[in-house]
Amino acid sequence: MVRRSRPSILGSAARTAGRTAIIAGTATAVSGKVAAKQAAGAAPPPAADPVETAAPAGLSAGAMEQLQKLAELHKAGILTDDEFATQKARILG
Repeated sequence: MVRRSRPSILGSAARTAGRTAIIAGTATAVSGKVAAKQAAGAAPPPAADPVETAAPAGLSAGAMEQLQKLAELHKAGILTDDEFATQKARILG
């Protein structure tokens, strides 16, 4: 009858290292997928399209565009305060 001896320390260490490598590989793969899902879920919401923004009651989209252009010209110093007020009143009036 052949007697089986216990595995050598080297064999036991190799098996343990193999198991550890498998566990570490699995953990890395799982954590990568979890991180990807979290990153996809944490994306900022898309910015609202300026066209979809509701204009104040009574103003058309064209009037809003004109007011925005006037405001830009006024801010750039091309229009004076009086010119801006006059043109604004004309558009709103």
